[in-house]
Amino acid sequence: QVHLAESGGGSVQAGGSLRLSCVVSSDVNFNHCMAWFRQAPGKEREAVGARDSSDFIVYVDSVKGRFTVSKDNAKNILYLQMNSLEPEDTAMYYCAARKTWYCGPSPFTADDYNYWGQGTQVTVSS
Repeated sequence: QVHLAESGGGSVQAGGSLRLSCVVSSDVNFNHCMAWFRQAPGKEREAVGARDSSDFIVYVDSVKGRFTVSKDNAKNILYLQMNSLEPEDTAMYYCAARKTWYCGPSPFTADDYNYWGQGTQVTVSS
């Protein structure tokens, strides 16, 4: 059984930073493909970034150079460091994990993820 729990969301002004955390609770050592997604009101869920155990990391263009995905394997926590935040980054942020260790050629396909957290809200004001 795998349980994901996000935290770290909040309200910041444009240009500010936040770090989101996703604690992975698992019966086994878990180092699978994981990703961050976000969903703004009235919009579809979109991927932000993904990584797997081979240190493959990929980001969507809109966050490249501003967001960083990392994982503390000892603590089993996935992070999303968000810098230079913009009002367009306002959304509910979710972490997700697959049953496979690799992300493969389609790391941003939400349907390929098996486990999801409840989300943490990020609000960026101008």
